[in-house]
Amino acid sequence: MNPFLRKLALRANLDEGDVAALAAATSDVAQVEAGRDLVSEGVRPDAAYVILDGFACRYKLVPDGGRSILAYLVPGDGCDLHASLLNRAIHSVATLTPCTVASVPYRTIKELAALRPNIYRALWWSILVDEAVLQEWLVGVGRRSADRQVAHIICELFARLNAVGLGLEPDYRLPLAQSELADTAGLSNVHLSRVLSDLRRAGLIESGRKSVRVPNLERLREFSGFTPDYLLLPGPNPSVEALGALPQMTGQVRAASGS
Repeated sequence: MNPFLRKLALRANLDEGDVAALAAATSDVAQVEAGRDLVSEGVRPDAAYVILDGFACRYKLVPDGGRSILAYLVPGDGCDLHASLLNRAIHSVATLTPCTVASVPYRTIKELAALRPNIYRALWWSILVDEAVLQEWLVGVGRRSADRQVAHIICELFARLNAVGLGLEPDYRLPLAQSELADTAGLSNVHLSRVLSDLRRAGLIESGRKSVRVPNLERLREFSGFTPDYLLLPGPNPSVEALGALPQMTGQVRAASGS
């Protein structure tokens, strides 16, 4: 099931016409290798991207060549769906793992928003959630200890994945490298390594060089003080039932060249 449609159906009461329109809009699908830029800072793209599978991130480079990760993009997330109003991209978007990505022209997004109020509401709700996540990350950098900040980010990712029916397996591992978590938390690789070691010793996580597993998510939530309220996840929405009538995506997968 297309996780983007599932995510938007949680945000607004989509009817079958809305679902069909969104399915058509996300039918131009490509496979993108890990470590490729989907959007480069300073460039004005003519399309937004939707992550259907895999992990990506928003990031900025600082003058010394370091990277700051501003947000993670998981299946169901759109990359800057509102950015057609800008003259250029104000950050870059890159894949962290191999991704399945749908390209949606900005003119299509404008048409959907203008003609279908339910989709307009769902898209704006998603933008508000992005803003809320950024605010929570700022709180983490400013007020949480490093171990609780990292634990909070991990809990958030699980909550976002679970909302679209993913990451529920007991042995599921977040495909994040230590260097990526360091760039997210604003920590050096050495400091981040110590943080992960402390979390492992406490039995809160299991981590490798490129993955993190949580043996008991409730314990990690209690440790980090995580509550999902800021993600604005509503209860069950009848519009999810409309997804049952959605056919399999028929868009032809094309190979995508890297930036």
